[in-house]
Amino acid sequence: MKKIGFIGTGVMGSSIVKHLLASNYEVAVYNRTKQKADELVGLGAIWQDSPQQIVEVSDIIFTMVGYPHDVEETYYGESGIFQAEVTDKILIDMTTSTPVLAQKIAKTATDRGAISFDSPVSGGDLGAKNGTLTTMVGGDLSSFEEIKELLAIFSSKVNLQGPAGSGQHTKMANQIMIAGTMTGMTELLVYAKSAGLDLEKVLDTVGGGSAANWSLANYAPRILKEDYTPGFFVKHFVKDLNIALSEAERMNIALPATEKAKELYEELVKNGFENEGTQALIKLWWS
Repeated sequence: MKKIGFIGTGVMGSSIVKHLLASNYEVAVYNRTKQKADELVGLGAIWQDSPQQIVEVSDIIFTMVGYPHDVEETYYGESGIFQAEVTDKILIDMTTSTPVLAQKIAKTATDRGAISFDSPVSGGDLGAKNGTLTTMVGGDLSSFEEIKELLAIFSSKVNLQGPAGSGQHTKMANQIMIAGTMTGMTELLVYAKSAGLDLEKVLDTVGGGSAANWSLANYAPRILKEDYTPGFFVKHFVKDLNIALSEAERMNIALPATEKAKELYEELVKNGFENEGTQALIKLWWS
């Protein structure tokens, strides 16, 4: 059985590592804040002091960090992945990042005898915890078969979207859709409350019809409980929408609804809610 390395043990990364450990894989872990990996080490993961050291003890290396600049540092930094010998290694970046950076990593990996995939996911903290993530993969078709079953350990759907960068493009399409469902779900609640309706009854009713969607089912109940813990951070969603709009501009297409969603989430950041979950958008209306 191949040895796994996992860099980035945040909210979602930790759950993914738990699934890998439960499947009897040997998993080495690294995180910038070491204490965030303590639970995983207690479950049997092996701590390493840098991304470079992770590569040295692993056959397949996952990365799941915050921002594109974090990905850049993880792969190309002083103690980064490409400081190690990567020949015959498989590199899988699960960070939501830019297609251009995914293509850059793929070229470097190929030049050095490695294989890389950009494999962002959707499903949030619940999807990671339940092993039901949707994984969108960009990379080589022939090599994809080597990792498909591994990704399926924590995913309910795994699809190869095309060559390097295609996974990231698919994630951008996903985030564009979520931008619409989050603003729609929020305005639904604002409207229903102002109309004096019973919000739980409204959710039960519209959730059974054509308005049903993942955001409504998973985030609206949290809002009613005033639970704004992050399944997905506001600050990371703003990052994603900026990437999507940048790519749209490069392709010369206009996405006005996504632009408005970005503006609303940027206002939420200005109000100090960047570290809350995306459902905190309701706070622009409700104190």
